[in-house]
Amino acid sequence: MQHFKTLASYLDYLGLPRPEHPMLSVFNSKGDGFLPCPRESSPPITNDCYSISFKKYVDGDLNYGRTQYDFTNGALIFIAPRQVLQWDKSVVFEQKGFSINFHEDFLKGTALAHQIKKYGFFSYSVNEALHLSPKEEKQLESIVENIEIEYQNNQDVFSKEIIISQLDTLLKYANRFYERQFLHRKEIANNLLEQFNQHLTQYFESGQLQEKGIPSIEQIADKMSVSKRYLSDTLKKETGKTTTEHLQLLLIDEAKNILLQPSKSISEVAYELGFEYPPYFSRLFKKKEGISPTQYREKYKMN
Repeated sequence: MQHFKTLASYLDYLGLPRPEHPMLSVFNSKGDGFLPCPRESSPPITNDCYSISFKKYVDGDLNYGRTQYDFTNGALIFIAPRQVLQWDKSVVFEQKGFSINFHEDFLKGTALAHQIKKYGFFSYSVNEALHLSPKEEKQLESIVENIEIEYQNNQDVFSKEIIISQLDTLLKYANRFYERQFLHRKEIANNLLEQFNQHLTQYFESGQLQEKGIPSIEQIADKMSVSKRYLSDTLKKETGKTTTEHLQLLLIDEAKNILLQPSKSISEVAYELGFEYPPYFSRLFKKKEGISPTQYREKYKMN
């Protein structure tokens, strides 16, 4: 896998003009017609830059991480440093569009350096980018134009602060648009939750819980071929519960079944469920059920 440490080397690889700023480049084309990707194909590549691009793709396969992007309509794509990008055949897109690339060091010492890592859309492993309405396109285009003007004409002590401010505004709008798109993803969320539950049930029934302990959310997401962030954000948005909470609920349901076996001590139940420390299991059970495992067992006996 090829890795590019500088913005200039990355743009050189793409066959694009070198940036006017060593850590920032802005391309904003309003032309008509079609534009082929500079390279017909590429092996997996990574770099140390953030990319924000809006293009209307006509043909070709663009892979982001382990999935293929769908560009049926115009789409906004976000790529974070060290994420894998690859295209397998000639990608062709409409010439109109914009692309902003900036090295992660460009944000050092700014509030945006921390805030940008909180935006889930930089880490989603999904096969659909953010689709924009014509109105949303215009909103973002106006911001990009402001960045472009500052980038080309005013390289002074105020330039970076102004550009950072505009980038911050662009990302806030993008976050709003992603929230809008999430409203239409209930079916996806329901499918994800069903897959999540099925994977854990299979994990429990195969005895892996006792052998390997409680799986991490990252392990579960990887099995589902989605990113941890995407899984967490989708389930939280649609169910109000985090992936950790869903995992805990399934563990508690499993615990209830095992607790009905009087021959097993509370510690044995905890170990069987993958808990290294029985007191933690007891605290979690009481937190979720309002009574301790022992009280639950006694309550059942009485009924």
